Amino acid sequence: MSNQFDNVSVIKKSNVFFDGKCVSHTVMLADGTKKSVGVILPSSLVFNTGVPEIMEITAGKCRARIKGEADWTSYEAGQSFNVPGNSSFEIEATEPVDYVCHFG
Repeated sequence: MSNQFDNVSVIKKSNVFFDGKCVSHTVMLADGTKKSVGVILPSSLVFNTGVPEIMEITAGKCRARIKGEADWTSYEAGQSFNVPGNSSFEIEATEPVDYVCHFG
């Protein structure tokens, strides 16, 4: 995946979740595609999804478990995982994790 997004609009107000353990900004591409770019600080969090998501890890290491799966899977920079819509996933970051969330 690319290292940058060109010709985008960025929503200035940040998205702050879990008392600041996850902070992101929404990025809108010219074609209307929505993404978020953020950081998860060391923590264990649960995210709910409305639409399908691809979580792309751009820096750091974490492990994740998608709802209904028994086992955790480890991820690091350059890897991603898919989460179905109307579902959830647990993520555990033992170090800061940079990510891009691709919606839809």
